[in-house]
Amino acid sequence: MKRVIIVVLDSAGIGEMPDAAEYGDEGSNTLGNIAAAVSGFSLPNLEKLGLGNIDGIVGFKPVGEPLGCYGKMAERSAGKDTTTGHWELAGITLQRPFPVYPDGFPEEVVRRFENEIGTKTLGNYPASGTVIINELGHQHVKTGYPIIYTSADSVFQVAAHEDVIPPDRLYRICRIARRILTGEHAVGRVIARPFTGTEGNYTRTANRRDFSLEPPDKTLLDHVNEAGLEVKAVGKIDDIFAGRGITESVHTQGNMDGVDKTIRFIREDFSGLIFANLVDFDMKFGHRNDTVGYANALREFDGRVPEIIGSMKEHDILFITADHGCDPTTASTDHSREYVPLLVYGRNARRGADLGTRKTFSDLAQTAAEYLGIDARFGAESFLSDIVKP
Repeated sequence: MKRVIIVVLDSAGIGEMPDAAEYGDEGSNTLGNIAAAVSGFSLPNLEKLGLGNIDGIVGFKPVGEPLGCYGKMAERSAGKDTTTGHWELAGITLQRPFPVYPDGFPEEVVRRFENEIGTKTLGNYPASGTVIINELGHQHVKTGYPIIYTSADSVFQVAAHEDVIPPDRLYRICRIARRILTGEHAVGRVIARPFTGTEGNYTRTANRRDFSLEPPDKTLLDHVNEAGLEVKAVGKIDDIFAGRGITESVHTQGNMDGVDKTIRFIREDFSGLIFANLVDFDMKFGHRNDTVGYANALREFDGRVPEIIGSMKEHDILFITADHGCDPTTASTDHSREYVPLLVYGRNARRGADLGTRKTFSDLAQTAAEYLGIDARFGAESFLSDIVKP
């Protein structure tokens, strides 16, 4: 019984890529800058796996004999958003970035959306989600009109108070938007953003849902599924891949719930893939420039690493990585174009192998497919021989 476990620490980048300036991300280093800003910060369990041994990483101690293999990965796709990063981790490289809307969505898109949902909308400008619900929340509650907004990422977000537009109806509205936003306006994600509370004290809930485009080609998930193996998704993985290739999915109420549900899957008996996303790093802390909150969330995850490893079976291989950066110490509240860490652990895997700098996130997909005995070609290079004992 062989399994691959992929845990994505959403936005945990480890330093700017060579083309970071093209994205306005010079100086971004999510983990490194957090380590520099927070006194006494360390991640001892990730460091034991080799985090501090990664070439060029700053702020973390190298160890003499890492328990895992270590390296970093560069993003080959154009872009720095969640969908692009996860798709590349699963073997899909995008040549063009998804469209963005710094001035809001075109009138023809908004009018069609309003006609199909049967109501007017509020907003339609780039904004922080926590800010816009406090700016327009009272008007929304009074009129019943949903709030639409975007960001520097390729997203069409719809916010609504749960007492005004219940989550199930909000999801239907977002599916309408997803159907409309195709062709030149094919944004990476339509996101439902429910909130609760009263004026001046509105709070987003955990009932967020993402509605992504379908990947343009077969992903690792599709190949694993078609081989008759299980694909267990944790967190927003199901949303990011539009449900494709997934045999069982669970949504989560925060990072630690995500870890709990990942461990639950690990303890089950099946062959295939477990793919988990821990979104709090990005959603709650990176985008809000909450450096201390991000550091505490990283410490909290680090404390669960021994439990994750202790739950693994003999032929499991664990990959811990990220999908982009979101440096909370910079002026920007958006994602950043960064390298991502690559930590690999298995009971029967090699210890201390330096995997170097991978040219694409898809090297992970190629390696996972080869380990599971699946014939898939992602235009990437497997590093299986570096991590598995002969």
